[in-house]
Amino acid sequence: MVNYRRNYVKGASYFFTLTLYNRKNDYLIRHHQELKIAYTKVKNQKPFKTIAYAIMPDHYHLLWQLPKNDTDYPGRLRAIKKAFTKAIRENDTCSIAKKTSSSPIWQNRYWEHTIKDEIDMEQHINYIHFNPVKHGMVKQALEWPYSSFHAYVQRGLLPIDWAGREEHDNRLMRYGE
Repeated sequence: MVNYRRNYVKGASYFFTLTLYNRKNDYLIRHHQELKIAYTKVKNQKPFKTIAYAIMPDHYHLLWQLPKNDTDYPGRLRAIKKAFTKAIRENDTCSIAKKTSSSPIWQNRYWEHTIKDEIDMEQHINYIHFNPVKHGMVKQALEWPYSSFHAYVQRGLLPIDWAGREEHDNRLMRYGE
């Protein structure tokens, strides 16, 4: 078995991908409210800043910044996965998740990347917001309701037609532009 070495940098920004055990399930979209509740509960208990996110049917992209002297992203991710699993097993009466409570909902591992600089941050934000288009869920980032893209448009950081017109420059507008 491979020994994964996680990077722990106090107050750093991290990109994560959490994936369902069964990639054919759509639990994250079907139960997006339960996911939001689990996420908010954990964020209230152990604060962090959400920079960007995209909820896909079978995986979840997150970009966080941890508090100044904190490195405990594994505990937060574990708590979100646990709370979400508990919620859907309790609330979804016809789901396979409830009928087979011993079967896993999430893959054990997750992808983690420590953000190195502003360019790396921009690339990961763009990756997150473009992911629904990449997977053929929608033709434009604007059409996907389960991401932080709309907040970026409201804050003037991205144009509403970003990742929707070929001739448009699809780079994230930097703060202060």
